[in-house]
Amino acid sequence: QVQLVESGGGLVQSGGSLRLSCAASGFTLHNYAIGWFRQAPGKEREGVLCIRKNDVITYYIDSVKGRFTISRDNAKNTVYLQMNDLKPEDTAVYYCAAKYTILSSCGGNRGWYDHWGQGTQVTVSS
Repeated sequence: QVQLVESGGGLVQSGGSLRLSCAASGFTLHNYAIGWFRQAPGKEREGVLCIRKNDVITYYIDSVKGRFTISRDNAKNTVYLQMNDLKPEDTAVYYCAAKYTILSSCGGNRGWYDHWGQGTQVTVSS
C-alpha cells in the first residue's frame, strides 16, 4: 500500500525552526519528485518547493527562499523540510506529495502529484 506520512509539525515562536518529515511506504522515494505544499485557513493549497530525482530544488514561494530547504534520505525512504526563521505567515497545514517521474521534473500544482500525505500542522506565534 502506497503511503506518505508527515510528522514534525507543532507550535513554534517566530524566528524558530522546525523539521518536517515525509516517510514513504510501499514505494521508493528516490524514483519520485517530492513536493511540499501548505494550506492556511481559508486559503488554497499552494506549492512551497519540490525536489527532483536528481535532487535539484525548485521553490514556488519567494518568501521561503533562504529559510526553507528540502532534502531526502534514501536509506530511510524519507524526505525532510527544514524550516528556519519561521514567521507567523508560515502557519498552515503542510503536506508532502509524490510523483513518479522518468525525467527529473518537478511540479508546483497539486494536480500533478500522485500520492499525498495527511498533513501536519505548523503554527508560528508572533
